[in-house]
Amino acid sequence: MRPLRYTRATEVAQAVAAVSADPASAFLAGGTTEVDLVRLGVAPHDLLVDINDLPLDDIEDLPGGGLRIGALARMTDVARDPRVVARYPGISQALLLGASEQLRNMASMGGNLCQRVRCAYFRDGVSPCNKRDPGTGCSALDGQNRGHAILGTSEHCIATHPSDVAVALVAFDAQVHSIGPSGTRTVAIENFYLQPGDTPHIEHPLEHGELIVAMEVPALPLAAQSLYLKFRDRQSYEFALVSVLAALRVQDGLVADVRLALGGVGTIPWRARRAEAQLIGAPATTTSFADAAAAELRLAVVREHNAFKVPLAQRAIVRGLSEAMAAAAPGGPR
Repeated sequence: MRPLRYTRATEVAQAVAAVSADPASAFLAGGTTEVDLVRLGVAPHDLLVDINDLPLDDIEDLPGGGLRIGALARMTDVARDPRVVARYPGISQALLLGASEQLRNMASMGGNLCQRVRCAYFRDGVSPCNKRDPGTGCSALDGQNRGHAILGTSEHCIATHPSDVAVALVAFDAQVHSIGPSGTRTVAIENFYLQPGDTPHIEHPLEHGELIVAMEVPALPLAAQSLYLKFRDRQSYEFALVSVLAALRVQDGLVADVRLALGGVGTIPWRARRAEAQLIGAPATTTSFADAAAAELRLAVVREHNAFKVPLAQRAIVRGLSEAMAAAAPGGPR
């Protein structure tokens, strides 16, 4: 065993100050990821600052129909909020598919966004891993990489980002609000996640001691017909091999608007912008969907065990768009 210090914060400023003052400290919310990493010896923290008493769990309406979701709102509460279900069903579905009821009751939205990768080499604490120990190498490149990324990879890391709900938030142009030692700031969620490049240990732009306080999802009528599909090795709760957030608006047989994002295939939650651009103005047919999917996956870099993700992702995109189109049709499922 190793010594571990613990304290509770009752104000945001107090929490930020406590973590900022100690390089070996971290925020503790639901603890569903952080506690695991501490137990494994992967997280170097010896001070945990409990933030569960902070008033950051509200879900509030924004002018125009958007929502502000507090960072300490629990996954279950957000998934079952009637406003989320009605305006952003893809977010609700992503949360419900993301973990068991027990974990969803504990896990916070802010913690979900910041969760670390599930790569076994990162978590074993001994294998070379540039994310855990920069400069040591990436064991997954020539190791067991079946679940690893094919988009946004580098020669330094191919681990996938594990969050389901982040995929939906990326598709809907959400923003992340934070408070840190340098003050407050807002970051578009698509800029919040950083591809590994030469610095895979830097996963987001937050400085040490900077706390996510909320995320805002703008009003987006298209999102009301969104859906989230998740393909995994077992129906029980498991991380995605491929997941798809799809929303589609069709006018006169042509795609007038579309949102498409992928999970399980990228080192970050992957906004499929190439596919979106190709689909706008194209016939709303499975052929067009397949062509757009192929365009998005054209830059995939596969390894020995994960090449199957390319055709799986292509089929998943076609199915997601087809089901989203059916949901958006007059009289379609809601």
